Amino acid sequence: MVEQVLTEAQWRARAEQHRNRMLHWTEPHRRRRERGEKHPVMDFLFTYYTQRPSRLERWQPGFGVALEGGRDFLERRGYVETPQGVAVDPAELTPQRRETVEFIHRLLGATESRTAQLGCFGLHEWAMVYRISQDELRHSSWPLRLGRSGTDEVVESMRIRCSHYDAFRFFSTAARPLNSLQPTQQDRVRMEQPGCLHNNMDVFKWCYKLDPFVPSELMGDCFELAADIREMDMRASPYDLSELGYSPIEIETAHGRAEYVRRQRAFGERASRLRGRLIGVCAELLKR
Repeated sequence: MVEQVLTEAQWRARAEQHRNRMLHWTEPHRRRRERGEKHPVMDFLFTYYTQRPSRLERWQPGFGVALEGGRDFLERRGYVETPQGVAVDPAELTPQRRETVEFIHRLLGATESRTAQLGCFGLHEWAMVYRISQDELRHSSWPLRLGRSGTDEVVESMRIRCSHYDAFRFFSTAARPLNSLQPTQQDRVRMEQPGCLHNNMDVFKWCYKLDPFVPSELMGDCFELAADIREMDMRASPYDLSELGYSPIEIETAHGRAEYVRRQRAFGERASRLRGRLIGVCAELLKR
């Protein structure tokens, strides 16, 4: 069961490093929440994704790692004392949770096996606001960069090919028929591809779905990727967020589309490495 043992000094140093790293995002979020202030970019990381800031800050070793002097972890669910130290309890891998691991392993493997498609240009955000009123906008406090008619013209002039169900389901009613694909929740394994920004953000979601088996260092890397992608996603969106310091990626122009693809490719490469690490965690769990 135990493949690695960390001394108390080692794991406490890693726990402090992880917490300090996550505070970069969690503390500003807390301050905004205390003020009742919404943020059109960063709130997504704590609302759409459901890992609480306190859980994000809390370090965990992952499966197969024992902690010397780690009795405090026994207060958490899913830990057990072993001769080498406190570790994640193998009994946490119940039949139901094993099904979750199998699904995530299958989904990530299928995604990784495909060639990245880089021609979507972030039009999912534009399709979400197509032919709806200002009051209906998800971020109604922020203006549309090209105005109402200009935004609709972009949607109508470009090909939309969104393969990610959790983006497609937020399309406006008028935009849905314009998508060349019609993904459903059941299509995830068949349709997810590694160029999709939302798919690459979701590597973070699959990490926390596997708590407490995933080490916090991997969780942190995936969250950081999701935060970086979210910023680009909204810079390429139809909203004018320049007041917040987000310069637009003008996907309605050839220059903007080229910039989008360049960044999309780099994010895909980062996500591929993280996806591979998470596939490895799943594979180890499925050997048990």
